[in-house]
Parts: sequence; structure tokens; C-alpha cells
Amino acid sequence: MFLDVHDRSLPEPWKPERPKPRLTKRQESALAWIVGLNLLMLLLGPIAGTTVIDAVWALWGG
Repeated sequence: MFLDVHDRSLPEPWKPERPKPRLTKRQESALAWIVGLNLLMLLLGPIAGTTVIDAVWALWGG
């Protein structure tokens, strides 16, 4: 058998990493609203941009 004569201490036992914290209900709700608003703007943005361009064109007499 092996005899440790250097009197070294044993290594610390392995501990798993802590899991990353999950979102709270309020954070999930805020994230859902932000994603929903971005999807809505993805659909309505081009229409609104065209409307603004047409209004400026009309004001300049085009």
C-alpha cells in the first residue's frame, strides 16, 4: 500500500457550479411585451415609413 509521508491534506470535494438564475415572472412579462412590440413594429414599420415619406412628398408639392 502507498504511504503518504509528505502529510499533504486531501483536496476539497468537488462542488458543481451554481445554475444561472432564471427570469422572474415580472421579467418574463416584460420580455414578452418587448418581443411582441418588436414583432408589431416589424409589420407596421414599413407602412408607417411609407406614410411619412408620402406626407413629406405631398407637403413639398410632389
